[in-house]
Amino acid sequence: MPALFLLFNHRFTAAQKVAAREQLGVERISVLPAELQPIWGQIPPDLPELANCLEPVRSWLAGQATPGDYVLIQGDFGATYLMVRFALEHGLIPVYATTSRQALEEHLPDGTVKLLHYFQHQMFRRYGG
Repeated sequence: MPALFLLFNHRFTAAQKVAAREQLGVERISVLPAELQPIWGQIPPDLPELANCLEPVRSWLAGQATPGDYVLIQGDFGATYLMVRFALEHGLIPVYATTSRQALEEHLPDGTVKLLHYFQHQMFRRYGG
């Protein structure tokens, strides 16, 4: 059975765990190690290129994943693009989570508007599919 590797900045929800097992057929879910989380979660906005910055993340994934495994990739657009390419080049299956979204507006007496957003996991979608 394939594994799922997580490259994203949010907490993986119970609904996402169920969907990963049911939709993707994964048995094991692996999170990015704590020492690598800051690299993925705080991509420096002033770097002209990201290849060197992402090397520890690529090395971890290359050392853990095998062809046919899934990788949930969401985050900085440039870093996401590079990691999706990396995944495809190594026989991995890059996916992202889709959500339904609902926004509620509350018009306050002082003229401001308070927005409340609800997100609910729907499915995993393959990049390029």
